[in-house]
Amino acid sequence: MTLVVILTVRCEALDAFRAYERRAAAVMARYGGAIERTVVTAPDGAGLTFKEIHIVTFPDEHAFSAYRRDAELGAVAHLRDASVVHTEILPGEEGPDYHAGPA
Repeated sequence: MTLVVILTVRCEALDAFRAYERRAAAVMARYGGAIERTVVTAPDGAGLTFKEIHIVTFPDEHAFSAYRRDAELGAVAHLRDASVVHTEILPGEEGPDYHAGPA
């Protein structure tokens, strides 16, 4: 399963956000999940928030659900709460490889 996760993050809480994401990635790995790629946008006009987009993979829905229920992830939820304003999760699937050459 592939997810596109769009996180709106408080600029002032960047350290807490990065600490949370490092722990989350470690927990994710135990369930076969991974943050495959991240993209960071410039801060908004007021400089209060920025968006970080993650491409996340898990073997299946069961692994993703188990990750979300993990006690270690819950133990660092305060870091997420302090830093993330909004999260959007978009389930997706692998798309075409546009670098493959002519069709």
